[in-house]
Amino acid sequence: MARREHVRIPMTDGISLSATLFFPEAGDGPWPVIMEALPYRKDDAIASYDAHYADLADHGYVSCRLDIRGTGSSGGIAADEYSADERRDLVEVIDWLATQAWSSGNVGMFGTSYGGFNSLQAALENPPALKAIVPIFASDDRYNDDVHYYGGALKHVDLVDYPTYMVAMNALPPVPRLWGEDWREEWQRRLERTEPWLLTWLAHQRRDAYWRYGSARENIASIRAATMIVGGWADGYTNIALRSFERMQAPVRLLIGPWSHGSPESCRPGPNIDGTAEILRWFDRWLKDEDNGVDREPPIVVYQQRSTPPDPLRSEVRGEWRAEPTWPPARLRPNELALGETGRGGLAGDGAADPLTVDGDVGAAAWISCAGGLPWGQSADQRPDEERSLTYTWAPLDDDLEVFGHPRLRVTVTSDRPIAYLSAKITDVFPDGASSLVVRGMTNIGHRDEPGTPGEPFELDLELEAIAWTFEAGHRIRLDLAGADWPNAWPPPYAATLTIDRPSATLELPVLDGPPVADPPGVRVITGHQHSTESTDDGWWRWEVDEPHEGTRLARTGYGSMGTDQGDARAYRDRYEGTVGVSTADPGVAFSDGECEFEIAFAEATVRTHSRVRVDSTAEAYTVAIELTAYEDGAERFTKRWDRVIPRDGQ
Repeated sequence: MARREHVRIPMTDGISLSATLFFPEAGDGPWPVIMEALPYRKDDAIASYDAHYADLADHGYVSCRLDIRGTGSSGGIAADEYSADERRDLVEVIDWLATQAWSSGNVGMFGTSYGGFNSLQAALENPPALKAIVPIFASDDRYNDDVHYYGGALKHVDLVDYPTYMVAMNALPPVPRLWGEDWREEWQRRLERTEPWLLTWLAHQRRDAYWRYGSARENIASIRAATMIVGGWADGYTNIALRSFERMQAPVRLLIGPWSHGSPESCRPGPNIDGTAEILRWFDRWLKDEDNGVDREPPIVVYQQRSTPPDPLRSEVRGEWRAEPTWPPARLRPNELALGETGRGGLAGDGAADPLTVDGDVGAAAWISCAGGLPWGQSADQRPDEERSLTYTWAPLDDDLEVFGHPRLRVTVTSDRPIAYLSAKITDVFPDGASSLVVRGMTNIGHRDEPGTPGEPFELDLELEAIAWTFEAGHRIRLDLAGADWPNAWPPPYAATLTIDRPSATLELPVLDGPPVADPPGVRVITGHQHSTESTDDGWWRWEVDEPHEGTRLARTGYGSMGTDQGDARAYRDRYEGTVGVSTADPGVAFSDGECEFEIAFAEATVRTHSRVRVDSTAEAYTVAIELTAYEDGAERFTKRWDRVIPRDGQ
């Protein structure tokens, strides 16, 4: 690189945002610009990512790392994720980047998770200079496909992770060297004015205008920037890909691998690919106007997974790369399977109606939605959960069956309670009996458009998540139904009984009929990659689920890391720990208890923040207690506590 430069970008309301620019080594420009905007502190906590931005600069781009408002060394207050202020800031930053003397005027945005979300949100504003975006492991629906809610139920184990650590991270000071002598005064403003984001999320328990504003789902057709969506089948943010493709008016490409919420180059499960090369091809076409052919290739590149034994630590999923020229593919056919034509097990009865008694602690064998690195592993054998579920198993397959898309469950259900959940999982049953989770879905009947009356049957059409999976010959397809998906989702409020009308129920699978119509895509697979069993070289992790004990089932997690000379930090340390639990007798009684700590040693001072977030529930309400403490050189300098009782709104 010719140079790396720290700059402050002024906003019209008087604050300034901190950015780091990486410039190409060769030539004098002008160059196109690629930006990622995150709240995770570019100059210390994630300073190790600088090498990636340097690689982008070496490819002929000015790459920009931006601390969003109120985080890292940027001014203002981080009032919420994806706020209206943040979106306005992004539009102003894009204009600033496009109008600098070293800029060609063409800007792109990319980002994994948070940076993917706000890439979509900035593109909804259609700033003229924003020509292309690459959202990676991001969603167009913040309510249904993020860390907040799942099928109309509050996420459970996620509460001890992201909502907890953002309390502590948002309370860290700006980097003293970058902010200046009054960094302590700015730190105090943050400590006094920044509220926990979780309180806002719990105030909106349905998909209302608050969630729609931060989502691109309704308005994605208005985006004019060329959009390449990167997703992973083991991630919780994949549904955007197939449901948005048909509606996109701008040039669009989908790249979906077997990955979890990490990096296509390194995360498990593989196989892994050179994701940076794919991203650069997209930007080269739309920011540099290079005729590299990416816009003439089949726009859908997908890893078609195959039957793979269950293993929480599996490093790879069997399968092959495919290309599809259209969505839906011309060879896609609905394949309707009747539940009445299956062998039944678990809790299923012998009559035409199957009663399902809701237990709040079923689901622990399944992977955690939005799983990233360890301890959030992949799914174990589903049979322990299936013993406490309704299970429907079809006969062994004579030939391979290729599924690609969203399966649908259509069923008549009766509930003796106005609020209940129905979890549906499709598994691949091996000849030896092992049950490998393929795809899942869940719905809260309390959030139906037309609330039903207890005891009266109603029709339920449940769309499961997107998947590409080939069931191999000799294997069996199984459907698991339960009244909870714990600890992924908070348990339902009541020990309800659901009744499934088996003769009317069908499972529709989107099946690919016939051979592929396009040549395999040319993605570069990384061979010989060895996945570490630790989260980082200096890290640690723990994930364990206790069997029912004294009426409560618990899931515990913990992970952390430490290092030296990390950007502006002489030393850096983080620690995350949490426990979630549910009563085995009363699913309405549940809790989450998480804590997080960050410590950064700057030349000027050693700072530390600690947060604890506790949520308890009854059938009627969530009780929330949040504590924040900040330290400087070991001495406490600030503490605050928030206590709320928030009624459960149809969940």
